[in-house]
Amino acid sequence: MDQTYMKQKPVLPLVVSMALPMTLSMLVNSLYNIVDSIFIAKISDNAMTALSLVYPIQNLITAITVGFAIGTNAVISIHLGAGNKKEADRAASLGTLLNAFHGLLLMIVCLTFIRPFLELFTTDQDVISLGIRYARITLSFSIPIGISISLEKIFQATGRMKVSMVAMMAGCIGNIILDPLMIFGIGPFPAMGIEGAAIATAIGQMLSLVIYLVFCVVRPLPVTFSLSCCKPSKQLLLRLYTVGIPATLNLALPSLLVSTLNGILAAYSQSYVLVLGAYYKLQTFLYLTGNGVVQGMRPLIGYNYGAGEHARVRQIFFDSLILISGVMVIGTALCLAIPSSLIGLFTSNAETIRLGASALRIISIGFIISSISVTVSGALEGLGKGAPSLVISLMRYIVVIIPAALILTKFFDANGVWHAMWLTEFITAAASCVIYLKFIRK
Repeated sequence: MDQTYMKQKPVLPLVVSMALPMTLSMLVNSLYNIVDSIFIAKISDNAMTALSLVYPIQNLITAITVGFAIGTNAVISIHLGAGNKKEADRAASLGTLLNAFHGLLLMIVCLTFIRPFLELFTTDQDVISLGIRYARITLSFSIPIGISISLEKIFQATGRMKVSMVAMMAGCIGNIILDPLMIFGIGPFPAMGIEGAAIATAIGQMLSLVIYLVFCVVRPLPVTFSLSCCKPSKQLLLRLYTVGIPATLNLALPSLLVSTLNGILAAYSQSYVLVLGAYYKLQTFLYLTGNGVVQGMRPLIGYNYGAGEHARVRQIFFDSLILISGVMVIGTALCLAIPSSLIGLFTSNAETIRLGASALRIISIGFIISSISVTVSGALEGLGKGAPSLVISLMRYIVVIIPAALILTKFFDANGVWHAMWLTEFITAAASCVIYLKFIRK
């Protein structure tokens, strides 16, 4: 398949055509995250709290496998743009093998430490038991998840966005359909409660992997997988991990942040922990949708950068920023207009809904401005510049927000956490502009 259209087609239609399939799949993924949580919340508030506590572990596994796959994606795109297929083949083959190994390590480590991790945040034995039962099933599928995510990013790197869309949507829709059947025991399925939710998640993930493998056979990719290409070289490993490690940290840092904020909020009330978990499920609708645009932008920027089309790189960046800003405007409007209804999806407790509605109104102040840091970070990854992208994420998830939360809770109690979130987005957006302008001058 010829990829030259990436440097020939008018920029805005090109960005939209690449971003739209991923945005649609991210919307469905967001819907799955919300629907999954709604069904689990119907089991009990303890089940929803358990899911909120397990979320950082799930996000950590996703972060490491997706982050390394982003590194593979960037290396493939740049080599294809430069017309170097042999190196693109090597990056695809070795990157997929290494991500399967990452999945194995993550499965072992996370299954070993899941109980002590949960005990850091709660002494409620029912919550701990529910969390362990859910995590043991979902974490056991870390190896196929690593392979599936690598294939997802390789299809994106070669411009095959529709295949990635089909695979991701099929997995999410399959999960949504299976959730109520397996949780509540509808039709031929027994009622399995939180284990049913975990099994539905695993089946959805496996369905995505099967679709990628089928497309690899039916309509081969412009890169070739082979064991001979898996022989590691210092230069290739350095390129893969130079982007992959910062991208991984970019995605893993939210897990550390959520765990830290859970610790701060748990001192006030377990209701705040539920609110934070519900918020992070709701914000996936925004940030996964924005990430759909980033996923469409990333291979375009890498390909054009490799081909020396620097003016197109800048135009791709600005068009993507406009699209992501539009997503954030919609999210802000919803959080200001119907916050109680959004939180009410996850709990029927009137006091928790009141606390959650107040939290959404405060946090949403920072949505629109956050589009700057999201776009800059994604663009830098596409250019193979992982370190400056990591600086932005460190500011968003560690350096600014955690000290701000600790300070502001002294003045606003638990609400100080919500104020820290929007304040961090404004500070990080300013820093992102400085970082981007410095890189463009070079």
